[in-house]
Amino acid sequence: MDTPADTTNTANMTNATDATNTATPPFTYTVTVTDPASAARCGTFTTPHGSIETPVFMPVGTRATVKAVTAPMLEDLHTQIILANAYHLFLRPGVDLIERAGGLHAFMGWERPILTDSGGFQIFSLADTLKLTDDGVDFVSIVDGARHFWTPEDNVRIQERLGADIIMQLDQCTPYPAEKSFVERAVDLSLNWAKRGKAAHTRNDQALFGIVQGGMFEDLRLRSAESLCELDFPGYGIGGYSVGEPHEMMFETLSTTCAALPHDRPRYLMGVGNPTTLLKAVAAGVDMFDCVLPTRTARMGTAFSSEGRLNLRNARYADDLSPLDPTCTCDVCTRYTRAYLRHLVVSKEMAGATLLSQHNIHYLIELMCRAREALEAGTYAAFLTAWHNSSAAADY
Repeated sequence: MDTPADTTNTANMTNATDATNTATPPFTYTVTVTDPASAARCGTFTTPHGSIETPVFMPVGTRATVKAVTAPMLEDLHTQIILANAYHLFLRPGVDLIERAGGLHAFMGWERPILTDSGGFQIFSLADTLKLTDDGVDFVSIVDGARHFWTPEDNVRIQERLGADIIMQLDQCTPYPAEKSFVERAVDLSLNWAKRGKAAHTRNDQALFGIVQGGMFEDLRLRSAESLCELDFPGYGIGGYSVGEPHEMMFETLSTTCAALPHDRPRYLMGVGNPTTLLKAVAAGVDMFDCVLPTRTARMGTAFSSEGRLNLRNARYADDLSPLDPTCTCDVCTRYTRAYLRHLVVSKEMAGATLLSQHNIHYLIELMCRAREALEAGTYAAFLTAWHNSSAAADY
């Protein structure tokens, strides 16, 4: 359990100084609460566009938009930070346009923190078309079929031009299952790219995070984490989970991985958004999460709820005039009935995807808020037990 005596330790994590950004404040992560019964904690991560209270769920806006949801809606939902993807934005609309617009914040009308993923996961998901070398990766555009070659330095420069507050190193994400020798080579390559990306990074108003890889192999996870710690990143992503492995397999190595990372730096579990998994991962020591799950399931007509997942395509909701979730306080649940929302879904009205996306995002943001409140009250163990015994956890 990672609980040092000083739980308010703050680390100054200023990146390499850029003469054009001399007034930019440093990035800091302050741990404010640690749970005596687990590795869970609360913290505050400062960025130039505002502070982020952790644990936090980050909605995914891959192409500079969270699908079906506008920036004002996200603000009303108390969204602290959103994600965008360097790979997709590089392909369309292009970095030049976004840079001319004043950067990603101005381009998408969002003045709170933004994190850009490097696009490594997307590139390596196209395994049949990529060519990998020690120097970088050659890949095919999903937009027009053109070939591109990225080095880790290229990737950092692209993300610097996009202008997010937090950017991620280019890494090799391995699939599941994979031979240990293959995963080991990916760990070594990702570490080398982390070193090169850090050396190329020049903007001190951006925090570059390293990414732990290692598949389902604990020794490789620890090797990756310990090597990245030596590079002293201001935060650490934990990648290569939720890539097809059995659900519980992640937790066989997640706690050990978190414990190997610095106490005074945020830990970001990439691509995970299942409600039960979020709460269990908080107990393992994770601070930040992202996933397309709330918006993707919404577009399929599914809502998170205190009763578990609700598939509104089901005929049982056709005449149901009760709120979507009677325990939820979001605008969707206080204004609309299940019958109306089902009507939108089966009629393929755009408003259905928008309203369910709003609710699902609210649900996960509120869940993390409740987790923070339980941690501050010293009752997280009871909170987690109550969740596991509730109907809300039934489908997760």
